[in-house]
Amino acid sequence: MTSTTQNNLNHAPLDAPLTLLGGLSPQQFMRRHWQKKPLLIRQAMPGVKSPIDRAALFALAGQDDVESRLIVQDRASDDWRLRQGPIARRALPKLDQAGWTLLVQGLDLHVPAAHALLRQFGFVPQARVDDLMISYASDGGGVGPHYDSYDVFLLQVQGRRRWRVGPLKDASLRTDVPLKVLSNFEPQEEWLLEPGDMLYLPPMWGHDGVAEGECMTCSIGFRAPEAIEITREVLGRCAEALEPALKPKLYKDPQQPATDQPGRIPADLQQFAVDAVQRFLSDPQQIQAALGESLTELKPRVWFNIGDPLPDGVGVVLDARTRMAYDDKRIFANGESWLAAGADARLMRALADRRQLDASLVAKASAEARELLDQWAEDGWLHPRV
Repeated sequence: MTSTTQNNLNHAPLDAPLTLLGGLSPQQFMRRHWQKKPLLIRQAMPGVKSPIDRAALFALAGQDDVESRLIVQDRASDDWRLRQGPIARRALPKLDQAGWTLLVQGLDLHVPAAHALLRQFGFVPQARVDDLMISYASDGGGVGPHYDSYDVFLLQVQGRRRWRVGPLKDASLRTDVPLKVLSNFEPQEEWLLEPGDMLYLPPMWGHDGVAEGECMTCSIGFRAPEAIEITREVLGRCAEALEPALKPKLYKDPQQPATDQPGRIPADLQQFAVDAVQRFLSDPQQIQAALGESLTELKPRVWFNIGDPLPDGVGVVLDARTRMAYDDKRIFANGESWLAAGADARLMRALADRRQLDASLVAKASAEARELLDQWAEDGWLHPRV
């Protein structure tokens, strides 16, 4: 392995029906609904419990390494207020005050139960995973009618929330509020979700959820990269990876005549630049490497606790914060990449798919692969699994 810069359904067949998907198999769901149309699933998770209780959630929102937001609405005056975290407990409104919402992003990075819940959606490529956000709301709380640029599963885990949903016909936003609230939302469907119910929405569908009494909702989000954004990120990484050639290829213009238009860029220089960039972009492996690194890059406020090398005779489990993926040539983790082939590639791909390896598999790792696993353990990217 050379350094450069299965789903989690317990290996159940992808054509097996799932309660999570209302009796559809993952294949049927992806074919009929993914990126196409909403799906309401009653009792997708019967008996579900919130992955975190109210007191622990309020405490988490006060931490510096947690992204949180507080939204307060006065329905009488239609006044909206937004506060970015960290948010101390004393800064939260009283529990009996209506119309406020606390949002905590990346709950899966901090709460094992939330990470386990997110892993139940392992039939979607991990490269698309964003995070699990949880919303706590008092009676009447919500964030207003809005749309998202990503796929989302809205799972009710406590209390009740009424959702109004409709295709986005007008994306204009209100300019008088600090949130992205639609100006002209036209819902076509309305549902009241109870604990265990779940609603899937593709990108660009308008929706408005309002709590009926105290409630908590988990949003399992899958990012849909935007073309310009991913172009900027991939090209930036490719450019950073460029190293000066031992013999630079300089622009030459020995036939350049004298000019009476010194401000004009010479056509030959323009073509030199076009040819250089096209050569740069003609290597798909370079672009794929940059893409994998980009897709596994960590979000801000994410850091790891330093660990120790792996003991002998143990398995490994990825830290909840580690983002890992692979393609035909490389493995990617937390914004870095390594070339991998043969048995080492199969081992690391299994780790990316399952997020854990038994001791028997780790024991088969080559010296080079074992060295990498040890380094990841020291960096806190993975941990021993007995």
